[in-house]
Amino acid sequence: MSPAIELIAINKSFGAVHANKDVNLSVERGTIHGIVGENGAGKSTLMSILYGFYEADSGEIRVNGNPIAIRSPNDAIRAGIGMVHQHFMLVEPLSVVDNVMLGAEGGAMLRAGEAKVRAELARLARDYGLEIDVDATVGDLSVGLQQRVEILKALYRGADILILDEPTAVLTPPEADALFGLLRSLKEQGKTVILITHKLREIMAITDRVSVMRRGEMVATLKTASTSPPELAELMVGRRVLLRVEKAEKVPGAPLLEVENLSVVDARGVLRVANASFTVRAGEIVGIAGVAGNGQSELLEAIAGMRRPSLGSIRLEGKTIHSSEHNPHRMRELGLLHVPEDRLRMGLVPAFPAFESAILGFSHEPHLGRGPILDHDRLIADLAKKMEQYDVRPPAPRLKSSKFSGGNQQKIVLAREIERNPKVLLVGQPTRGVDIGAIEFIHRRLIALRDAGVAILLVSVELDEIMNLSDRILTMCGGKITGERKAAETNEQDLGLLMAGVTDEAA
Repeated sequence: MSPAIELIAINKSFGAVHANKDVNLSVERGTIHGIVGENGAGKSTLMSILYGFYEADSGEIRVNGNPIAIRSPNDAIRAGIGMVHQHFMLVEPLSVVDNVMLGAEGGAMLRAGEAKVRAELARLARDYGLEIDVDATVGDLSVGLQQRVEILKALYRGADILILDEPTAVLTPPEADALFGLLRSLKEQGKTVILITHKLREIMAITDRVSVMRRGEMVATLKTASTSPPELAELMVGRRVLLRVEKAEKVPGAPLLEVENLSVVDARGVLRVANASFTVRAGEIVGIAGVAGNGQSELLEAIAGMRRPSLGSIRLEGKTIHSSEHNPHRMRELGLLHVPEDRLRMGLVPAFPAFESAILGFSHEPHLGRGPILDHDRLIADLAKKMEQYDVRPPAPRLKSSKFSGGNQQKIVLAREIERNPKVLLVGQPTRGVDIGAIEFIHRRLIALRDAGVAILLVSVELDEIMNLSDRILTMCGGKITGERKAAETNEQDLGLLMAGVTDEAA
């Protein structure tokens, strides 16, 4: 039997960047095939070629043994290929049935087209367990159900081959488990699934085979059962990688950050954080686990002085922060530093050279110049030293901030905040969009700070990261803190329920 997909000697360049170099890939029918690699390894480019977003410069695509030219997503859909993107392509004010119909109405008579869609959705629900209220407004659905709508869209259009790009990035653990059950069901029905993910645990749990890309090349394809996460990580990076965080037991010190009954209302009057209370002590990492959009971002911004709380209090080293001094500048002076969640929007200025982004928020410091005049030579030398310490590549302080990869941008932001000896450090999504080698480095730096007595409040959507780094874990759902656990005394299932709002009291 011919493979479902064969990519033969695929090449694609963007200017001087050779994104795919003679890539060969074979995906067997009726299997779940994983593709892993660091940022910039070429995974997304390769799948974009398969789905018709890009055309390869050279090479051949075969679907079920037949050579085919894919110049647009319509060509891919006609060939039986569907794609579920990490950021969903849905129209939230429309119903489920309207979203599935969109672009496939079947003519001007919409009522007839809608009847066909409803009948097909009922069949898909029976065959694959994809039950959903087809009249529900998509914007009112959970993230897991919105993803189900995307899968239904692809299957309705006749997809036998389904590409999923980082499908669990925005899911709770129970939602991720439900997705994996669905993928196994699709496989049993003869569908072929290609899974792009950076989570090696998921690769091991769900795939039959896994391909590894590095620097635009395909370096290995292995049976999942015959490999391991350490082997895959080494293939991805080209060296041995420490996957687990090594940290010694530590007795935390005095409270450095105390938050009491903090509430935050956004510009539209929506309550984003409701009566949050917690303490972070010297020498401990407190992680906040939750699906994105449940108040974690607003909580960090309020503590950092970027938002004005509507209620509650914040204390640093026992001193209450009054509204007159609750601003980012004063909070930094008091020793509370902040690595923001969105490095491009709040951590860097993409158009600035790196040496200017590296002093954002600290340009007033006397050693950086005289009065309002900054000493560029000193700034460049200072960042060059940090680039060496943090292994920033390329080590080019004059290069525009936008030209660095996500991992190296994150290292620049971390170096700026960490090297100013914080007493309290707020860290939002420290490894978002960061490759596995940089993740290892960042985790080591955070543990070193914790061991040096810094109080760290960590927000991450990566549950593995929260569990590995944290001493204590808080969970958030709907703007409320729904639970607290010691990291050593909990598991993903327990945290997943708390993240979904199932509190100890409700249970």
